Amino acid sequence: MTPVTQSEFRAALLDANVPAPDGLLDPKGAAAGSRFSVYRNNVVVSLREAMTTAFPLVKKLIGVQNFDNLSGLFVRAYPPKSPLMMHYGAEFPAFLEQFQPLAHIGYLPDCARLDLAMRRSYHAKDSKPLDPTRLQADPAEVMRLRLAPAPATQFLTSPWPLFDIWRFNTQDGAAKPQAVAQDVLVTRPEFDPCPHILPVGGARWLALLSSGATFGEATEQLSDDETDFDLAAVLAALLSAQGLIELATKDTP
Repeated sequence: MTPVTQSEFRAALLDANVPAPDGLLDPKGAAAGSRFSVYRNNVVVSLREAMTTAFPLVKKLIGVQNFDNLSGLFVRAYPPKSPLMMHYGAEFPAFLEQFQPLAHIGYLPDCARLDLAMRRSYHAKDSKPLDPTRLQADPAEVMRLRLAPAPATQFLTSPWPLFDIWRFNTQDGAAKPQAVAQDVLVTRPEFDPCPHILPVGGARWLALLSSGATFGEATEQLSDDETDFDLAAVLAALLSAQGLIELATKDTP
């Protein structure tokens, strides 16, 4: 009898239309058809439940039944790569971008990215936030500071009113989203992640810091490229949300 390969087992595990692989036996040595069907159902149900937990905003936007159907398609197309379910669903935004039946909801992939950002923020390690008094030092020293987003800090750039969409669908009495692009900051100052609007240029400024630019380098580039960039507003948003940490200065060996 030919051994069952992992690829055969996985293909059958996630598709109810595929029969149990030949040669798959139960503990008594009999064909594992019915047992395999039960196991397959439990696996798919668990993955769909993980998707429901991971993407509450997407589920709210398209409805429970539509999300159930959609997550079933995703689960069969993207089996887990890790046993840790907190990582499952990373490909979901890209999946939504290619899913033609929902192409008319153009902001849906970015909403999935926001759901992912909230989850990553929740599971990130703790860190010591930047001491705001560090920004009151000698200006030359401030320009040399190497800052970075805190591990729990996530940021997204969107052509859609992403923050307003999240607020309208999660908070009673929230105003309807306006037709504006919004960058979103997700931080976790205490226990639960929370989104905030990032002022113009804030996401690019954070991206430059993340790539290794000093405070001065990132600020100079944004000031040159973004006429509406307001450093004070960006810093106020980040400091109030404890979204920054300090690394070693650029001159430190």
